[in-house]
Amino acid sequence: MLRFQCSLHLLRPSSTANNNNQSNLCFHNLAPFRVTSTIQVPKIRADCSRRVVKMRVNGLGREMEEDEEEFEEEEDEFTSRKRESYGGKEKEDVNYDKDPEFADILGDCLDNPEKAQKKMEERLRKKRNKIIHTKTGSATSMQVTFNKFEYSNSYMWLEFHNAPLDKDIALITDTIRSWHILGRLGGYNSMNMQLSQAPVDKRPNYDAILGANIEPTTFYNIGDLEVQENVARIWLDIGTSEPLILDVLINALTQISSDYVGIKKVVFGGSEFESWKENMTSEESGFRVHKI
Repeated sequence: MLRFQCSLHLLRPSSTANNNNQSNLCFHNLAPFRVTSTIQVPKIRADCSRRVVKMRVNGLGREMEEDEEEFEEEEDEFTSRKRESYGGKEKEDVNYDKDPEFADILGDCLDNPEKAQKKMEERLRKKRNKIIHTKTGSATSMQVTFNKFEYSNSYMWLEFHNAPLDKDIALITDTIRSWHILGRLGGYNSMNMQLSQAPVDKRPNYDAILGANIEPTTFYNIGDLEVQENVARIWLDIGTSEPLILDVLINALTQISSDYVGIKKVVFGGSEFESWKENMTSEESGFRVHKI
């Protein structure tokens, strides 16, 4: 049987107090812990400060720190804003994304739709140049031709109306990269076109078993985009003879030519192009290579 003895004597306040109105509490015979130091208890002030109490326990130099965080009267922006909203003061400060005119239009949508429509039309008329951007492409239709094209080993040539800028090349490379990724994942399998070939007047239905048993198609490989002045080329290894792959790319390039950068001609196949120079391979001469 373990016996734990602890003799705790009284806490005797000292008979004298100093001029700072502080009192001393002497601790005696705290077994098994013996405290040899004196704790100064300061007068409580309005602001809570950090106090460090140092005690020596059984001859080991341990320091016990008691931290008290300071309470600040300042409020953060969110708290003050939230408090004002409860009192109804926030309504005047809301900027509605810095466009009070648009807020006024939304306010009339339910009460007076015709008035809101007139305001919206007037807004579009005044800010047409900021809302509707002018197309930077070409109004001339993009020509598409095939020159001894092979799905497994051929070049695709792009001839622009003008030398493309860096942002135009970035758009072309992103488009071709996305096109290639979908091909690698088998997204251009014309043998599994269940939804596009289904009747329009019926509810769409997809047969998962049929889709899983169809032979997959994949895009094998692709090269980097090479650019000389206003002509670019890229090597393709589509692998399977899948015309749907080419249709998707042609549709995307047609939209790019109309809205962003004018493409004069797209040629599938052929190892040579009229203005392409095989010996031009330095950047000083205008040759650039962009990774796909």
